[in-house]
Amino acid sequence: MSFSVSRDPIDVAEIARSVRSDECGAVVTFAGVVRETSDDERAVTGLSYEAHDAMAVAEFERIAGEARDRFGPCIVAIAHRTGDLAVGDVSVAVAVAAPHRGAAFDACEYAIDELKKRAPVWKKEHYADGAAQWRENS
Repeated sequence: MSFSVSRDPIDVAEIARSVRSDECGAVVTFAGVVRETSDDERAVTGLSYEAHDAMAVAEFERIAGEARDRFGPCIVAIAHRTGDLAVGDVSVAVAVAAPHRGAAFDACEYAIDELKKRAPVWKKEHYADGAAQWRENS
């Protein structure tokens, strides 16, 4: 299992490879990508992420354990990027391998939803008009 917070670009294919196992018939990935419009329809030029790295990784590990408890045997990897990201950059990736697709999908959805609620990672949106705003985790 792989859990990380880094300023380096995220390679989603590498995250998926890190969970691959001959015991698992399904690999599901999620990639969160910086989009050009905020939830309130403002034009976005990029995002800045900050995190408490060690605490975030520990939370990723807890979330993976909970996913295994809820959905059965699975291998989970989570990577989150920090620093300044442009539209189109991958900010977060989750990959889950499980024996069956249903469990892999459910565990992946659980992991990203819980990460967004609980991980000590903070997002600042930068707008085309020059303004910027910290956004609450959802």
